Amino acid sequence: MADILSLKESVVIYLDRSGGLQKLAGDCRLLHDSQQTAAVYRFRVLVNPSDLIEVDPGLGDYVLHDPLRATVLFQSVCFLAIKTLSLTEKIHTASQVNVSLTFTHLPPFPEYTLDLRSFHRVFGPMTPVSMEGAVIAMTRVTKYTQGARFLCTDDDCPGSTGFHHIRVHAPGATESATVRNDFSCMICSSQLKEDVKFRVLGDKQLVELIHVKALDVLRGHQQSSFRYQSVTLFLR
Repeated sequence: MADILSLKESVVIYLDRSGGLQKLAGDCRLLHDSQQTAAVYRFRVLVNPSDLIEVDPGLGDYVLHDPLRATVLFQSVCFLAIKTLSLTEKIHTASQVNVSLTFTHLPPFPEYTLDLRSFHRVFGPMTPVSMEGAVIAMTRVTKYTQGARFLCTDDDCPGSTGFHHIRVHAPGATESATVRNDFSCMICSSQLKEDVKFRVLGDKQLVELIHVKALDVLRGHQQSSFRYQSVTLFLR
């Protein structure tokens, strides 16, 4: 627990030094001016790994090697800042804070670069990597569910009101992991129903990325024995 509290303190220091808290306050002012109420609110946090390591090497390692759990850490700090500073009254629970960590750059080491010629399955914690290639196909932009609010069907249960049950899209998850009709109340185990008017939609697009050397055949270069296969990426 002490380690988590120390990491949260470092997150506060980094957000304060990098202007993240000021940006958070500005984003909340925009929410306050808007008449729309949603289940979740998305906040983009810029992360400079070099600056982060200077603040706390442990936090920098945490963000670079386990970004999903680090996102939860930033989410907790952002929610605490919103409630402590009274930035907006639209957010009631930490689950309504959807934080997206955006890296300004990644360290210039091989483990942070994914070569499309040696693409392989990775078993273990997801780590951020950079990829370069040629886009050979893309779909049109469609919608997906970023977040949804569910209510308990038992009117006597506290979960029938408020924001006790929030579902947020997780990287790599399918649409059914966010929205379906067989979720149960964590308080009384009754069935949940979605409050559709609070659903939050986002844009997504699929692209086919291939190594640039695969285009040598179009330039009239002699073909080699290599065969390149494209990789499908989800852009959200």
